[in-house]
Amino acid sequence: MQHLAYLNKFFWNYRWRFLLGIVFVGLANWFRVWQPKVIRDALDTVVEQVRHYKETGGIAAHPEAFEELGNQIAWFGAAVIALAIMMGLFMFFMRQTIIVMSRLIEYDIRKEIFAHYETLDLAFYKRNSTGDLMSRISEDVSKVRMFLGPAILYGLDLSFLFVLAISSMLRVSVPLTLWSLLPLPFLSISIYWVSTVINKRSEKIQRQLSKLTSTAQEVYSGIRVVKSYGQEAAMGRYFAEESELYRQKSLGLIRIDAFFFPLMLLMVGASTIITVYVGGLQVVKGNITAGNIAEFVIYINMLTWPVTAIGWIASLTQQAAASQKRINEFLHTKPTITNPASNGQAANALAETVTDSGQTPATSVYQGHVVFENVGFVYPDTGIRALERVSFEIKPGQKLAIIGRTGAGKTTIADLLVRMYDVSEGRILLDGKDLREHDLFMLRRRIGYVPQDVFLFSDTVLGNISFGKEGLTREEAEFYAKRAAVHDDIVSLPKGYESLVGERGVTLSGGQKQRVSIARAFAKQPDIILLDDCLSAVDTHTESRILGYLDQALSDKTAIIITHRIYSMLKFDKIIVLEDHQIVEEGTHEELIRLGGYYAEMYEKQSALGDTEE
Repeated sequence: MQHLAYLNKFFWNYRWRFLLGIVFVGLANWFRVWQPKVIRDALDTVVEQVRHYKETGGIAAHPEAFEELGNQIAWFGAAVIALAIMMGLFMFFMRQTIIVMSRLIEYDIRKEIFAHYETLDLAFYKRNSTGDLMSRISEDVSKVRMFLGPAILYGLDLSFLFVLAISSMLRVSVPLTLWSLLPLPFLSISIYWVSTVINKRSEKIQRQLSKLTSTAQEVYSGIRVVKSYGQEAAMGRYFAEESELYRQKSLGLIRIDAFFFPLMLLMVGASTIITVYVGGLQVVKGNITAGNIAEFVIYINMLTWPVTAIGWIASLTQQAAASQKRINEFLHTKPTITNPASNGQAANALAETVTDSGQTPATSVYQGHVVFENVGFVYPDTGIRALERVSFEIKPGQKLAIIGRTGAGKTTIADLLVRMYDVSEGRILLDGKDLREHDLFMLRRRIGYVPQDVFLFSDTVLGNISFGKEGLTREEAEFYAKRAAVHDDIVSLPKGYESLVGERGVTLSGGQKQRVSIARAFAKQPDIILLDDCLSAVDTHTESRILGYLDQALSDKTAIIITHRIYSMLKFDKIIVLEDHQIVEEGTHEELIRLGGYYAEMYEKQSALGDTEE
């Protein structure tokens, strides 16, 4: 139960609903245990009346006997029905409180997990698969809800019924009660054994389910590669093998349940037989009445479902504990990238300030003065060094090009600038202040970042362009789409800007996705624009149009373009060349050409291929 202790705060939040539910459970069971007493009185009354008639000349001598007995039985029947109605009414109320509470807590947990996922850094997502993340927020939370709702509800129901029923039985006959409840110790031992087995197997089943979900998600996302390589059958066999493991583990758990529930019924049946036998002996001795035997039999059968539900409740609790343990593993994971508390509230308040038109203020927050001081970086999970003693400076409004071979560390510079990671050595200054001291929300809001791996949401084209700019109008979206040279492509779609792009933008070409992503970055009106090799899938003419807009409209903005190509038509204030995670060349285009190093060699090759624009 230590893992489920995390849920205590939710119980506190809904304490009044929970307490009211407990009251309703108690009242429902109070009316329930009165029914056997009424039936006992009815049976005793009938037996007594029949004995009286027999002693006074027989029933034939009393023509009013049937009417009197009929009226008495009718009153007893009406009392039983009234008690059943009251019991049913409070059972409805207890479900409306406790079961609804479980649904509300389920909603809160899912929100909390999702919000926590969003705070975690990239290293976390590289360590964990998407399928596992989805499994914990869906399957695991559902199992926890089963504990919060049905398990707690029936656990309370069981507790109240046991106390009320057994106390009523003890008031009638202590010896008969003890004999009737004799199988319960064996029941307790069985529950302990089954609970232990269920806990271990449930955790294994959940891990296997996460693996299944991850496999399916990966195949769906990479379906183009699977189909193009003709690996449908191979992937199907692999999924079938993993599904078979899941089936076997699940069947193992079901076998335990299949053995446990009949055992519960056997013990309850034994209690009924003991009640009838011992109760009969007590009636012969005159200690109890025949109605008491009927009362005890009803109590024993009334306890049948709660007793058998003990195993089910134990199973739900153990499964919930296993699931909550998995959830807690992620909830207790602390992000390595944290927002400084000192200025976070003030910056967020400024960022959320909007004008009457719904647009954020045009006033720049950052000047765009970027300084890297002896920056070194090692990826935390792999230990791979990406940068070593990298130092450069970009003044406000300048344009910087970062060029280098694959794996030189170009993308790492972009990730560090938007604080996807923090530097391992050295520091990065923005407007004279360490990057780690800036409000994280504001930093990322004021940087227009187009990553190398372009991502579009399963939304309309308009929704994707306006993703980073709340309240963006259709006209503004068209303006930025034209600047990204993608407007003509969009209007040619069946529904234009209202066309759905599909999951990850699958309905668009690679170049179209890149340009929509660029339009999204332009629409933010950022202080710093950061393009990470995002023009690789566009033709030279389209590239020229985009760079022309970048050169004109963002002339007062700091711009960093990471590329493996040379854009000679765009005037860069500084160009740095990375090799082996270090800066090996730095200067303007003319200076690097005169230097005759890697940059000059690369420029000469592109010129020979006609791949540069003069």
